[in-house]
Amino acid sequence: MPARAYWQGQIRLALVSIPVEIYPATRSGAAISFHQIHEPSGKRVRYEKVVPGLGPVDRDEILKGYEVEKGTYVLLDEEEIEAVRIESRKTLELVQFVESGAIDVLFYEKPYFILPADDLAQEAYGVLRDALRQTGRAGLGQLSVRGREQLVSVRPCGRGLIMEVLRYADEVAKVQNAFRDLPDQEPGEDLIDLATTLIEKKTAPFKPEVFRDHYIDALHRLIEKKRKAKGGQRILEDAEEPGAGGGGNVIDLMAALKKSVGDGGKGDGEKPARSRRKRA
Repeated sequence: MPARAYWQGQIRLALVSIPVEIYPATRSGAAISFHQIHEPSGKRVRYEKVVPGLGPVDRDEILKGYEVEKGTYVLLDEEEIEAVRIESRKTLELVQFVESGAIDVLFYEKPYFILPADDLAQEAYGVLRDALRQTGRAGLGQLSVRGREQLVSVRPCGRGLIMEVLRYADEVAKVQNAFRDLPDQEPGEDLIDLATTLIEKKTAPFKPEVFRDHYIDALHRLIEKKRKAKGGQRILEDAEEPGAGGGGNVIDLMAALKKSVGDGGKGDGEKPARSRRKRA
């Protein structure tokens, strides 16, 4: 676990309080960040705060503005913004429980590990974990941290508990609006059967470690080549698109699925038994 907890406090379930510590469950180690460099001098490009027609301005002359209409702003200083921040609380109260599968994937934002804060908290922690597992429920509450309130869910994960920060309703686009222009047409049953066969042939246990971000790997290789090269010449990575051969623009979906089913044995496990799907 990281040395510093994201949040420390207690989870409260009615009259039961469980001291816990919450740690980030993810990290952003794969990302590569770049600086902008002035090529002739080799120095970093810096940015100044400027006002059109006035030029550079002092930082203490800058306020935050919310645009209420084009070109019209409501100005707020840091003291005003600070005054409305939510007071940090050390209690996460589980106010509602829902079926674990009832929360749409669109609402999940970021996971955190929940650990008991000390040995005395372990029994109550285990009771909550096992009760959630047996009922198939997730607990909902609002966590106050860093001046804001986050909607969160708490559910069992392996031997412990995991907290997931959820998006609020107004942050999620309506699914029906996103897909409203798709045609209301069902594909043919034979096409779906072929696609189902292909999916079953390629079904295997999830092992995230076998997947790599090939773009990040290629960037690392390119940076290492540039570091070792002399003269600063350009180096272009060879990239091959899978299946980037000839072929027409019109795809015979039936033929493509049949070929995929026939060729899908590369690296696949044993094909599971399946019964032919029937439609009502």
